[in-house]
Amino acid sequence: MSERDSKGPTDPKDVGTTGHEWDGIRELDNPLPRWWLYVFYACIVFAIGYWIAMPSWPTPFGYTKGLLHKSDRADVVADLAELHKIRGTEGLLLKSASLQQIEADPKLQAYALAVGQSVFGDNCATCHGSGGIGGKGYANLRDDVWLWGGTLEDIQHTIQVGIRSDNPLARSSIMPSFGKDQILPAAQIDDLTEYVVALSGRKADQAAVQRAAPIFQANCIVCHGPAGMGDQIKGAPNLTDKEWLYGPNREDIRGQIWNGRGGVMPTWEKRLDPETIKALAVYVHANAAGK
Repeated sequence: MSERDSKGPTDPKDVGTTGHEWDGIRELDNPLPRWWLYVFYACIVFAIGYWIAMPSWPTPFGYTKGLLHKSDRADVVADLAELHKIRGTEGLLLKSASLQQIEADPKLQAYALAVGQSVFGDNCATCHGSGGIGGKGYANLRDDVWLWGGTLEDIQHTIQVGIRSDNPLARSSIMPSFGKDQILPAAQIDDLTEYVVALSGRKADQAAVQRAAPIFQANCIVCHGPAGMGDQIKGAPNLTDKEWLYGPNREDIRGQIWNGRGGVMPTWEKRLDPETIKALAVYVHANAAGK
């Protein structure tokens, strides 16, 4: 037997073709490598076995359960039960202790901070950032500047009911859309922008500030107060502290006066249990040097 016969054809002319040809280039009909075929057949066998053993096929009445009756939902329930078991004594104490008692007990506070950090990363970091510094339209939770108060109870209540959420007890404030709703003309909104810039201690057009003073008194003091110091009971921001939820630039301030934007924070009391909300409140309070 020749070397060519033992190794198979080496000349393309000795190999069959598929009949396809492009610009003189013929498509050879070489057999597939055996290792590839074995892997392919093994995948088919594995897929059939998976279909039989695991939930896989939808039906008009649900889905096939599989011989192993595997259920991710049941696994989650079991994992949660195991988590509550692991929490043990600290979890029970966290449930019964007040917020002040948690902060006064170093061991319990450390446990609450660990739980709060984990929960914050899973649920809150999407909007407020992994470090809690927020972003444009999302509150910074590290600066101890609070629209609705920075005490432990204030923070816990905000987490529970949310802001402008679907909870009937949700905290809510409404900034009028002075421009979009044609409450004030554009020229007066321009003057109000300069007035707010001046409130924050920055250089502003003094003529515009003087023109805007009576406009501010007539439209804004009911929420922000005569001096623009805000009101945490109403969720009205302090306009003098150089902290801005939607940006400090003139364009940002004018846009807020014009459009009256207001964000939504979801209510968490139906998603997190009471002790977890306590832990989250303690975590946010501690990291922001809350009041």
